Amino acid sequence: MKFVDEVSITVKAGDGGNGCMSFRREKFIPKGGPDGGDGGDGGSIFLEADPNLNTLVDYRYTRRFNAKRGENGRGSDCTGAKGEDMVLPVPVGTTVVDAGTQEIIGDLTEPGQRLLVAQGGFHGLGNTRYKSSVNRAPRQTSNGSLGELRDLKLELKVLADVGLLGLPNAGKSTFIRSVSAATPKVADYPFTTMVPNLGVVDVGQLRSFVIADIPGVIAGAAEGAGLGTRFLKHLSRTRLLLHLVDMAPLDQSDPVEAIETIIHELGKFSPALTLRERWLVLNKCDQLLEDEQQAILDDVVERLEWEGPVFVISAAEREGTQELAKAVMNWLDERVLRMQEDEEYAAEVAELDQRIEDEARAHIQELDDRKARRKAGITDDEEDFDDDDEDGEDGPEIIYVR
Repeated sequence: MKFVDEVSITVKAGDGGNGCMSFRREKFIPKGGPDGGDGGDGGSIFLEADPNLNTLVDYRYTRRFNAKRGENGRGSDCTGAKGEDMVLPVPVGTTVVDAGTQEIIGDLTEPGQRLLVAQGGFHGLGNTRYKSSVNRAPRQTSNGSLGELRDLKLELKVLADVGLLGLPNAGKSTFIRSVSAATPKVADYPFTTMVPNLGVVDVGQLRSFVIADIPGVIAGAAEGAGLGTRFLKHLSRTRLLLHLVDMAPLDQSDPVEAIETIIHELGKFSPALTLRERWLVLNKCDQLLEDEQQAILDDVVERLEWEGPVFVISAAEREGTQELAKAVMNWLDERVLRMQEDEEYAAEVAELDQRIEDEARAHIQELDDRKARRKAGITDDEEDFDDDDEDGEDGPEIIYVR
């Protein structure tokens, strides 16, 4: 199934039914009085998180969804039927954004969670509602209100405990194959991973975590190079980042430079993302002698002034992978326990998560605006000139003459 993580849709809730104007017409009952019923409420539209879905491909071609309107009222005080609500299933981890205002309407992070995205119209009133002691035969009714119309942007971010980070061909897909039942594509050329892959890592009885294989990041990814920011955003919801580095690259490149490239791109995409807990994993140690492994490890730690955990593994030979998985599981357990016991720490984690989310969204929006300006033929210089004119500080004075 094709992985689709961003779609734009339009939802239109049902209009409310109109009220009815009717008078009782029955033999031997003169002046029966008003008996027009109310209309029915329009159907609303909800999004519901479905754990059985993992892509938004169902909304790739069907972009407009209309809920049923309420029926009009009828005579004999009959109320019109309510329009049926529409429930649209989406994967867990879907963020719903108003396309017009860029406001986040909601975040569906729990299975079965529902979010109202378009409110149905309110029913109109029949003439029965307007009768009074001084108005015995009212001829007033009201129409139902219109249902809400909204343009929405659905963004799917994979929900995983651990995210794999690294340059193309660093061994991320091989690693996730070695520690889980996931089978992402593995090949000897860059960008073999085109979509995120999730795997469940089992480290013991009732102890497991979810790991995400994110496509490789290259220099300039934060500005759209390679696979761009499309998959960087998936890292924002992980709790721990495993930074995989090739210890023996075929092009003889410097592992430290590879690490700094990734850190630089993370900082440009979201400065707060660099504050996320990140472990260094030096991969492909089976291609080096022990002395060479230790020399590279010491060099990396010294030049980066690295103070966090460092692991040396061989994903292909499954050397050191289980020890790394157990260490990750222990860290996740300790983190959950600390968040339950320390409210201040839990608040700090929540604040960091929100900062990452806000910065990532702002960065992506800035790139989209820049692309739109280039498409319209507006250069940065022209835009700066226009801003200066509006401020009135720079540029010539403009006099309008009729």
